Amino acid sequence: MRRFSAILAGTLLVLTTAGTVLAAGGLSAEHARVYYVSVGDSLAAGVQPIGDPADAYRTDEGYAEQLLAIAQTESPKLSLVKLGCPGETTTTLIEGGICSYPHGSQLDEAVAFLHAHRDFVAFVTIDIGANDFPCYDAECIPAGVAAIQTNLPRILAALREAAGPDVPIIGMTIYNPFLAAWLLGPDGQAYAQYSATHLLGPVNALLSGIYVASGVGVADIETAFSSNDFTTLVDIGFGQIPINVARICMWTWVCAPAPLGPDNHANAAGYGAIARAFADALDL
Repeated sequence: MRRFSAILAGTLLVLTTAGTVLAAGGLSAEHARVYYVSVGDSLAAGVQPIGDPADAYRTDEGYAEQLLAIAQTESPKLSLVKLGCPGETTTTLIEGGICSYPHGSQLDEAVAFLHAHRDFVAFVTIDIGANDFPCYDAECIPAGVAAIQTNLPRILAALREAAGPDVPIIGMTIYNPFLAAWLLGPDGQAYAQYSATHLLGPVNALLSGIYVASGVGVADIETAFSSNDFTTLVDIGFGQIPINVARICMWTWVCAPAPLGPDNHANAAGYGAIARAFADALDL
């Protein structure tokens, strides 16, 4: 909480000054607000299978809304700028092509907003990279890794330049929906373990490394979901299963029956866990 409080105190100082200028008619009321800017893919958009199909299944139960609620205990007037685009990759975030924004791509939109509201942004979050892989097996991983290695540093540099040096930017690692294969028997259990050690584990190490090298904080979703814990056993109705499997079933739609499942997106509880991981990274 200390780091966010320090950022907030500086922002409020600017706003206090802004209030004086506002009284003299010198600054628009728009700039008397504080913003949280959320950038990313379908998780940033709060997608769930219960969402409105006409709105790409977006909901207002995503981690962005839940993180906003946490942060509003410190800053009640904090507003959310929710830019997430379902299906976004690191390439389309830069170039566009999926969702429409007034300034071009999602990155263009974020940069334009950050420039226009510099000194009035409390923090920025980003989740991206999961859609860069055409599939999750040994043959598809290299292409996704190459795209992330090329694009993510560029994205983070653009956000940092636009936001300024003092605004916290927090990225996130990825939870592992393939752990649900554990419920399918011995072959599925072998694949679940393989996915943790050879697929999502290396991808999360890559993401974390780029975030840290770019001076960006990390919301550790891998740990929040206990993604690598096959030892702790719990019973949530499937008999004794590893806690990582239990959490992926409890916090996403991947174990849900049709017509809502299986679906890799988080549910409200899962988005809550992601929001708490972001809050921890922000010291909220």
